[in-house]
Amino acid sequence: MLPDLQNILEKHKLSQEDYQEIKKILQREPNLLEIGIFSAMWSEHCSYKSSKKYLSGFPTKAPWVIQGPGENAGVIDITKGYSAVFKVESHNHPSFIEPYAGAATGVGGIMRDVFTMGARPVASLNAIRFGRIDTQDSMADLHKFLLKGVVRGIGGYGNCMGVPTIGGETSFNACYNGNILVNAFTLGIAKTDEIFYGRAEGIGNPVIYVGSKTGRDGLGGAVMSSDSFDEESKSLRPTVQIGDPFSEKLLLEACLELFKKDLIVGIQDMGAAGLTSSSFEMAGRSGSGMVMHLDKVPMREKGMTPYDLMLSESQERMLICAKKGKEQEIIEIFQKWEIDVAIIGEVTDSGLMELYWYGEKCASLPIAPIAENAPILDRKIKEPVYLQNLRQKNYKPMIENPTSILQKMLADIEVADKNFIYEQYDSMVQTNTITGVGKLDGSTIRVKENDTALSMAICSPITYCYLNPKEGSKIAVAIAGRKCVSRGARPLAISDCLNFGNPTNEEVMWQFKESTEGIKEACKILNTPVISGNVSLYNQTDDKDIYPTPTIVSVGLCEDCNKTLDSALKNEGNTIILLGELGSDFGGSLLQRIMQNEISGDCPQIDLDAELRLWNLILECNQKSLIKSAKSVGKGGIALGLSKMAILGEKGVEITTPFSTEMLFSESQSLMLIETHMPEKLQEIAKKFGVACRVLGKVSMDKIKIDAIVCTLQNAKELYYQSFKKILG
Repeated sequence: MLPDLQNILEKHKLSQEDYQEIKKILQREPNLLEIGIFSAMWSEHCSYKSSKKYLSGFPTKAPWVIQGPGENAGVIDITKGYSAVFKVESHNHPSFIEPYAGAATGVGGIMRDVFTMGARPVASLNAIRFGRIDTQDSMADLHKFLLKGVVRGIGGYGNCMGVPTIGGETSFNACYNGNILVNAFTLGIAKTDEIFYGRAEGIGNPVIYVGSKTGRDGLGGAVMSSDSFDEESKSLRPTVQIGDPFSEKLLLEACLELFKKDLIVGIQDMGAAGLTSSSFEMAGRSGSGMVMHLDKVPMREKGMTPYDLMLSESQERMLICAKKGKEQEIIEIFQKWEIDVAIIGEVTDSGLMELYWYGEKCASLPIAPIAENAPILDRKIKEPVYLQNLRQKNYKPMIENPTSILQKMLADIEVADKNFIYEQYDSMVQTNTITGVGKLDGSTIRVKENDTALSMAICSPITYCYLNPKEGSKIAVAIAGRKCVSRGARPLAISDCLNFGNPTNEEVMWQFKESTEGIKEACKILNTPVISGNVSLYNQTDDKDIYPTPTIVSVGLCEDCNKTLDSALKNEGNTIILLGELGSDFGGSLLQRIMQNEISGDCPQIDLDAELRLWNLILECNQKSLIKSAKSVGKGGIALGLSKMAILGEKGVEITTPFSTEMLFSESQSLMLIETHMPEKLQEIAKKFGVACRVLGKVSMDKIKIDAIVCTLQNAKELYYQSFKKILG
């Protein structure tokens, strides 16, 4: 038995029950290296042991889905022999500890997940969430620092890789004071018959290491991301990986060259838990065994041990299962790109992971129980106490000065244009961006290989999810899809990043259960299966959990890239139409926060069948060229939606409605604002789909006039474009 066993188990986040299970699997006492491997593979980050119970029912199939969850990234067919490969993933804990490096390596990791599948990355999004920065205190100063570091990290890595960052979402809420969120998404394009998978099979096939040398950075990263923060978390800085985008760019090009030749069986990114997770997952998917000689791994530090090499999370590394006899061709490709490459092992039929150190066996572990059979926990759940109190407060606003409310909204930190952020991102590199950052709703790229367009949108309505995790999560799926539809694209699939608090808290697990049920229901009715994603738990500091934050990315296809839409008003005199039923929905709304500085009540309810009818209506109208611009109605209701369209198009609006002043700011779901030059034809089609269709007014010159709201376009633009920079100082 290892000396000071209890201390070792605690450092590895393993319980005595875990240890007894390990002994049962091995039929002996484990050594320290083996404990480290079990710890990483059974961590929350790698095994999903708290969440797997609720993930199993996600809709994952559709005729256009080529690969669902379980691989490096998901894959959908986008016609004419091409596929889109995409995934969203979190890098929350590292980004709080070291904002630049944490965010940068989050971007690097998700890009590797995509190009490992054989796809060239062509677009990135991000969702970043911080505490409030519009107050005068030390917490605001800290989060300004974190924001600037994260943005530099995202921009620095993405720009060096030559992959455009074309959109995103930024939130500010006190629930993130001790635990910011950084969720990164990348989409790549590949030929459908040239997709690669993370598998290691074929007895005797060599296992090859490629990429940067291994150091000690990131040691214990997966385990660190499976725990909460406290005062000691500052000492975790060494567990944050350091990325090098220039090395990754070379690795990308070398891999894409490799994929053009019939040289490999499978390839896997070394992400969380590094060489451990990549080797176990590759062999586990194929039911194979593997021998690895760890002394052959390229190292950049002296005195490294097998423990260091198996658990390091050094960046820009891949593991390849090659075809026997093709080793030299593979080595030559990576040497040409000046990338380290080494044959470190081979595939066996033993079902074991056998590790050697200078000829001596240092670990022997059965792969299946570790890779596929990690403990699945059935944690207790309980509806949060806070909900009973909040639901009793049914917020009914009274507005005396609607113009002032609109102006406050335009200047609000949640709404104001984030040009400080997106100006640091290269959004036009590769020259395929049609609708990029700062253009509202979904972002769109041209797929030059087949003349289609892909739209993508990232969303998490956090106040809705706090008040009602199930309904809020349904709305998240719908909003992300609707923002693609407003670009003329039919949503085909989603990737999700489920950010929640501490799973040992019964209320957090209730939130998680409710959220997954909402996602399942929405994806089933809207026919947007989940094809990739991840779960991030333990987003908690000093016993304070973040709000439930299920980040949803929807990806949609427009089969004619010339038929895409945007949200900028086009021509004076065009008619503005509201599609959908407007109700009184103020719980968790922007209006409530601005007027009351709190959130309470219940979030809006959504009719998913009505949402789908709205999508089908918009898409048919777009095919018939009836729509000049379109905007999903979200935060701030139709008043803010119309104002944003006006600001973006540098046109005014002249609107008269039958609604009360308060209703102009209602956040009812399944609403779309449309600019059209053929209102009668559009109304006729809306009737066919059973969607309410109301003419609101016209596009005008230089004034935003919505009932009693009157604001000059110039004033609105100044508030919208300048406020965020002023808050940041």
